[in-house]
Amino acid sequence: METSKYPGMGAVVTPEGITFRVWAPNAERLFVMGSFNDWNEENCPMAHEDNGYWSCHSTDAKPGDEYKFVIHNHEKVLHKTDPYAKKMIHSDGNAVIVNLRKDWKDHEFKPAPLNEWIVYELHVGTFNREGVEDGKVGTFYSAAEKLDYLRDLGINVIELMPVSEFPGDNSWGYNPSHPFAVETSYGGPEGMMHFIYEAHIRGIAVMLDVVYNHFGPSDMDLWQFDGWEENGMGGIYFFNDYKAKTPWGDTRPDYGRPEVRNYLRDNAIMWLEDYQCDGLRLDATAIIRLLDHENGDDSDELVEGGAFLRELNGEIREKFPYKIMMAEDLKTNRTVTETVENGGLGFHCQWGNGFAHTIKKILTEQEDRNINLQSLVDVLFRNFNNDVFQRVIFGESHDEVSQDFSRLPDEIQPGEAEGEFAKKKSTLGALTLLTAPAIPMLFQGQEFLSYEYFNDEIPLDWSRVENFDGIVTMYRDLVNLRKSKDGLTRGLNGQHTELFHHNDEGLVLAYSRCHQDDVQNPVIVILNFAYETKKGYRIGLPYEGNWKVVFNSGWKGYDEVFAQVELSEINSMEGVDGLPHSIMVDIPSYGGLILSR
Repeated sequence: METSKYPGMGAVVTPEGITFRVWAPNAERLFVMGSFNDWNEENCPMAHEDNGYWSCHSTDAKPGDEYKFVIHNHEKVLHKTDPYAKKMIHSDGNAVIVNLRKDWKDHEFKPAPLNEWIVYELHVGTFNREGVEDGKVGTFYSAAEKLDYLRDLGINVIELMPVSEFPGDNSWGYNPSHPFAVETSYGGPEGMMHFIYEAHIRGIAVMLDVVYNHFGPSDMDLWQFDGWEENGMGGIYFFNDYKAKTPWGDTRPDYGRPEVRNYLRDNAIMWLEDYQCDGLRLDATAIIRLLDHENGDDSDELVEGGAFLRELNGEIREKFPYKIMMAEDLKTNRTVTETVENGGLGFHCQWGNGFAHTIKKILTEQEDRNINLQSLVDVLFRNFNNDVFQRVIFGESHDEVSQDFSRLPDEIQPGEAEGEFAKKKSTLGALTLLTAPAIPMLFQGQEFLSYEYFNDEIPLDWSRVENFDGIVTMYRDLVNLRKSKDGLTRGLNGQHTELFHHNDEGLVLAYSRCHQDDVQNPVIVILNFAYETKKGYRIGLPYEGNWKVVFNSGWKGYDEVFAQVELSEINSMEGVDGLPHSIMVDIPSYGGLILSR
């Protein structure tokens, strides 16, 4: 065997065969065994390169062959999976050589601008199992069969929950065993490439959730990879002291080692370049940048983690100007989405803490008189760095509807998730979400009143689309208004928001959204968080003119239980409440209106 002139890590496909390269600084000898050499442990030796890297070149190995590394460290002989394995037989099996660039073609796809994003969080294993063999999980191929539905719903961004190889077939995905390999049960690399291509040709961007705050914790050959460890901990890929601690064991990557930073960086680049993902959502970034993410603050910084994030985001912003980096930080810290040049971490946007909990508390309150509308105002109009589109908000997400909770309709009306209150209040939540000054995100099945808590073994019930076609239509209308598909509601894509009516006793909010390039055409949003239908309700306005009702949640076409409110056009009148103009409206029970001038 010989070293190779070809760069890259793992099993690198070249015109003359396969180059194998691995980082194992504490190994004394290293070999490759695989189906191409009858699993002989010693006839394919690797040569030692600089800085603990080893490589060899094989003219016998080819794509489709299985392989493992054989690592000698004193008396230890370890059979280890390639940390850069792009494909696995299963999480505890062999790596498979694959050429991700074999049929690669640039999709030349660019996602919509952030201010027009409508994100849909999706779990591949449960999203669609129609036509899937009994006992099997959903795949990229079955998920792709619903892309026409998502396009017609108006979704323009899919956020995939993590798809890196994990133990077994069922998982949320936040326990990655092999970070570079796509989950076998989902269809592997080929399935993911198929899904992303099919999404792109329908105008839908794909964000991928990645986990860089910990590895494993099981089926993890990264653990003590080359036989070295300290304090009984994880070895070269992990911190081996107090910095290793995470909620999932002592499994935090050692961001202080350049080789580990490169490993994570190479992973991010692979998803963005080889798979053509349109961005990454980094899970639990507070665990990357803080020593104690639960009790710590910014003075408790994990310096190495913060430096890694700045370095990664800086490179990605330069290399891929149209790709989006999203953080799940949940600390409401503006530095997360501040630019690297200004001392921030450089993310484009971050999951905004507070909205989901607040809207849920309001919508699940059984007595209107106990609703604290100010709490919603406090979270609805937050922003980071004076940019409302640096914040992603949601009423449901995989965390919000996990086994500790039901989904929102069942939380609102326990045991009667298809009842009047469940329908009205959950859609009022959607109206609030989709008109809010932030990037809105829906969770799979939210639009057809899915009510069971999210479980990685229970698929979505797609028969509910037909059963609740009116509710689906309401979501579709709201999504298209949010995107200003008809050009009437461009204000919902704008930075400027003004709350001009706040009635704590009557539980009514009214605010305007305005696009900075079209300030003469604001959009008015009126929300009623009370059961009482408001008849002839007068609201002071800062704007004059005639207003068209472009959305009315009280339309019975959405559902028979909704209080019917007939409105088409509204003319402004003389001022009230200290404002120069006013309007008189009927507002539906637990519902609202969107007006455009």
